Amino acid sequence: MPVETPDAARTGHHSQPRASARGVTFTSLGVPGEIAAALASTGITTPFPIQALTLPDALAGRDVLGRGRTGSGKTLAFAIPLVAALAGGHTMACRPRGLVLVPTRELASQVHAAILPLARASRLSVVTVFGGSPQGRQVAALRDRADIVVACPGRLADLIGQGHCHLGDVEVSVLDEADHMADLGFLPVVRRLLDDTPADGQRMLFSATLDNDVDVLVRRFLHNPARHAADAAAAAPAAMVHHLLTVTAADRAAVLTTLAGGNNRSLIFTRTRRSAARLARQLSAARIAAAELHGNLGQSARERNLASFASGAARVMVATDIAARGIHVDGIDLVIHADPPADHKAYLHRSGRTARAGASGVVITLQTPPQAADVRALMRKAKITPITATAHPGSPLLRTISGEPAEPTVLPARLRVPEPSPVAPLATGRAAAAMSAGYRGRRRH
Repeated sequence: MPVETPDAARTGHHSQPRASARGVTFTSLGVPGEIAAALASTGITTPFPIQALTLPDALAGRDVLGRGRTGSGKTLAFAIPLVAALAGGHTMACRPRGLVLVPTRELASQVHAAILPLARASRLSVVTVFGGSPQGRQVAALRDRADIVVACPGRLADLIGQGHCHLGDVEVSVLDEADHMADLGFLPVVRRLLDDTPADGQRMLFSATLDNDVDVLVRRFLHNPARHAADAAAAAPAAMVHHLLTVTAADRAAVLTTLAGGNNRSLIFTRTRRSAARLARQLSAARIAAAELHGNLGQSARERNLASFASGAARVMVATDIAARGIHVDGIDLVIHADPPADHKAYLHRSGRTARAGASGVVITLQTPPQAADVRALMRKAKITPITATAHPGSPLLRTISGEPAEPTVLPARLRVPEPSPVAPLATGRAAAAMSAGYRGRRRH
């Protein structure tokens, strides 16, 4: 195995200038003055390459197919023309004129946050629609003539089925992270939703990769689209340093604690929700401020934990694959694959949380010896040549990668990971019958 130097191990800890289109401004690209001013008020004055490429066509009303990895600036690439197209129009109750479909609740919230200042500057309203939150508030916003809906496909389809929303007035439709929607099996409902929108409306599709499933959507719903790519397909950023550490199953937890204990903002991915919760408790017990993000949490807890990570109250986030696309936090120094991902696409999506927008970052994958062959094949498909080493809890290499230990931190009580509740004994006889009757006919949203 190659021996790495400390400099090589820590290359990812030094920021680089933000990637931008030099000499190009939002105004020169045709962005309306009130939207450019709203962007400037949030500190955004220079377009990213994907924005400089797509905005002229999108603002002209063309269908757009944009490819760019996470952190490339795709959200504003569609948010700006979406708001510009709808400004000055009239929206009727329950009939939005703008639609953005996203795969996860976290991404819906972050897209909403990006669109909101632009919409307010143009006197438009925006609502998020997703499961895990009270339906009543979403329905009320639609009745109050929300102009733009940012939605996860499942909940939106439910509201349409109940008669609370109609897509017949949609002028601009956007599919964000289309490849991830395909991975999650959302494409059938996405097709039904797009079929409900007018065929002559503007449509934009943005994705990190354009696989066969995504290409089906492109051919069916986009008309002579302008095609733009800000980077090579399925490629990792050049400023990302990849490490592959072989550990024993017995040492894995201690190695993770050492890596997470440095001064970096770290994001750790696990394969299951249970392992994410367990690892977060383990890190918290070691006085490492860690929050968790996975499907077993209610929406308010997910938003609270993500906000604590974004603000720095929690230095470490432990998340599952399903939540990967919802994490859009700048300044993540270290991504750790506590469990090797299922495939190379998942590896690139997970790793894309660091080295964003021209910054650099470090990615670490832990493998046990029985996993080595699968991980080697994954790295080959991802076109990654990692720095390899064998690690144990006392390895100096771990501190070289993660940096000096941070001061012990205790999260506020409302952010701490609760201990799992004891498992109740199985009900039998009349008790089981009563429980069954209580659940009969209930529907989950």
